[in-house]
This record gives sequence, C-alpha cells and structure tokens, in this order.
Amino acid sequence: MGKKPGSSSRTIGWPRLRRPAGSPPPAPMPPIGGSSSPPNNNNSMIVGGGGGGVGKGKKKTGGPKLWMRFDRSGRSELVECDKSAIVRRAAIPARDLRILGPVFSHSSSILAREKAMVVNLEFIKAIVTAEEVLLLEPLRQEVLPFVDQLRQQLPHKSPFQGAGHMDEQDNETHVSTGRQWLPVPEATEGLQYDLPFEFQVLEIALEVVCTYLDSSVADLERTAYPVLDELARNVSTKNLEHVRTLKSNLTRLLARVQKVRDEIEHLLDDNEDMADLYLTRKWIQNQQSEALLGAAASNSIATTSPHLRRLSSARSGSLVTSNFQGENDVEDLEMLLEAYFMQLDGTRNKILSVREYIDDTEDYVNIQLDNQRNELIQLQLTLTIASFAIAAETLIAGLFGMNIPCTLYKMNGIFGFFVGGSSAGCVLLFLLVLGYARWKKLLGS
Repeated sequence: MGKKPGSSSRTIGWPRLRRPAGSPPPAPMPPIGGSSSPPNNNNSMIVGGGGGGVGKGKKKTGGPKLWMRFDRSGRSELVECDKSAIVRRAAIPARDLRILGPVFSHSSSILAREKAMVVNLEFIKAIVTAEEVLLLEPLRQEVLPFVDQLRQQLPHKSPFQGAGHMDEQDNETHVSTGRQWLPVPEATEGLQYDLPFEFQVLEIALEVVCTYLDSSVADLERTAYPVLDELARNVSTKNLEHVRTLKSNLTRLLARVQKVRDEIEHLLDDNEDMADLYLTRKWIQNQQSEALLGAAASNSIATTSPHLRRLSSARSGSLVTSNFQGENDVEDLEMLLEAYFMQLDGTRNKILSVREYIDDTEDYVNIQLDNQRNELIQLQLTLTIASFAIAAETLIAGLFGMNIPCTLYKMNGIFGFFVGGSSAGCVLLFLLVLGYARWKKLLGS
C-alpha cells in the first residue's frame, strides 16, 4: 500500500539503554586483529624530520653582497644588501640582477628601466638612477679606477650647472614640489647645459672600459710582434705554442671589444631606447607633473619673489610635455655614444691588424715549410736517380758473378778496364736521367 502524503515513516529498533549517573564510561573496543598496542604518536615527529630534510636539500639563496653607493655630490658609502633590498631601492625587476651575476661576467649590456639603468660593461656592474649609483664589487682591482674617477669627477659636475644663480635673474620661473624648486625649461635657455647625472656615470664607465681595452690591446701588440718575428726566423714547437696562446688571447679580446661595440651600436640604432635612458628627464617630468597636479588641486601656484611672474596655463602645460629640449631629443646621448663607438672601432681595427699580421706570418711560415718540403722532394728524386744508376752497375756485377764460363775470364788485366767502364757508364746514365729531370723541371734550376 502506498504511504499517504504528509505521513512520516517510523523506524522500529532496539530501545536505548540509559547509563546510570556516576558509572564509569565503557572501555574502548579493541581493534580488529587483537592488537591492543597504543597508537604511535611519533608520526608528527617523523614528518617534521622529513620536512627538515627537504628543507636542507633546497638550494641556498645568495647572501648579501657588497655594494658602493654614490650620490650626485660624489659622497660614497659601502653597504651590504641582498637582492630584495636592491630590487626595492632601484625599482628594477629581479631578473635584471642576473645580468650582473657571474654567469654574464664578460657580457656587455645597457638596459633602460622606468627609474634606473642597468649597466654591465666588462667588469663594471652598476645600477644607475637619477639620484645615485649602486656599484657591485667595488673593491676589485679592475673596478678601482672607475671608483676613483667617480670620486674625482662627480663633485665637479652638476646636471644643472649655474642653477645657483637662477634666483638672481628676473626672467626665471620655478615650480615648487613641496621639497625643492625645479627650473622651468624656458628659464634654462642660455645657461650652460651639462650632461645629466646618469650620462655622466655612463661616460665615466665607457671611458674606463675603453681605456682598459686599449691598454690590453697595447700589451697584446707588444707581446705579439716579437713572438711572430721569432717564429718567422725559427719554426719550432716552442714558438708555435707561443703563437697558439697569442691567437687565443686575441680571439677573446676581440670578442670582448665586439660585445661592447655591438651594444653601443644597438643603442645608436634605436632612438626609443636612447630616450628611455634619460632618467633625469623622466624624474623632472614626474616631479613637475606632481607639482602641477597639487597646484591644480589647491589652486595655489605662486612665485618665490616679486620678480618672478606667474605661470600661464600654456606654459604650465608645456612643463609636462617637454623637458629642456623635448622628450624625443637624444642628441647629447647620441654624440656621447658615437664618440666611444668610434674609439672602440679603432681598438677593434688594431686587433684586426694584429690578426692580419698573424695570418701573414702563418702564410710566410707555410711558404717556408713548403719550400723545405720541395727541397726534400728534390733531394729524394736525386737520390732515386743515383740509386737507379748504381743498380745498373750492380746488375752487371751480378751477371758476371754466376760462374758461367766466359772468354773474358781468360783475358789478363781486363778486370780493371771492365770495372772502370761499367762505373763510367753508370755515371753517364745518372747524368742523363738527371738532365732529363731538370729539362722537365722536376728539379730546381
């Protein structure tokens, strides 16, 4: 029969037994199999130990490295920072630090980021911003000249040379950013313009690297020419080993010069990459944009003295869209890179001239060896002709040594004449064959 709607089914089972108050709880049932041993509580310790083993097996991250910090005024300090601190300070991707690592120790690259420039030129590994330089491994012997140049030149250079006299001019305009006054592009016309801070550092780095490569090429030239001249005079295993080592050093040096030259050429071919390297320009534009936005919000753009006029809306708009000479103007950087590109091209030509001298010396040595080989072949041919003539006389002597009865044996005094005549015939045969070989130009004249 069907169940009426709304009715509930009722389960019939055993009645529940209530435990009297105060009675102890029943003992737990033993597990199946009769084992009554308590459960092992050391599982968590084993897992923890395994986790520790896995943790020890992980690759350790690199610790803090030694960096040297230079600011605009030339002040420097040594600091130890890890990768995360450098990434936060310079606002660069973490992968850019791999370029400064030992894997790319002899590579050359100049990368432009939003607020920094990553420079990896030979032994110089630095991160340049609009306000400071972070130099990796500053105590290396090759890096010390770069550190000395930074200490000597940075205090004497300023990206706004003559800015201290701006307040004395009546036709100047400034924009307040809350912390400092920034010059308006129109107000800097007629002033002596110097390279921005990041290009000053880049110029010093290129100068140190080019000087180092030039000195390396000069040392190579001083070593190469005596070794090659000695090889031309005396072809020996020792001299050949010296030339082989020389060619290996030349190939490595040429590759290093070529890498720096190709990197500069890559920048010269792309104006957008060069424009991205203007960190000071972007920094000033950001400061001016913040100043204009703050001034527009508070409507309180004011001048610093009665001699300074207020900014018009057209001039205010030009602050954001232009800086000194425009966003796309890369003439200063292009002239800087072209100068060092020509210097590196000259260094490369010196290396190529040394390699050409090596090739000429090798050709000369090969000609000498070929000449000696030809002389040996001529000597071998002459000895072969002489052996043929002597073999003819030996044939005659062998024929008479068979003890066959002959009337010549009974003639007295014929032995001397016969031996002399056969020897003369062999000499004549030798001269005839030798003359034929010279006539066919098989032997030298």
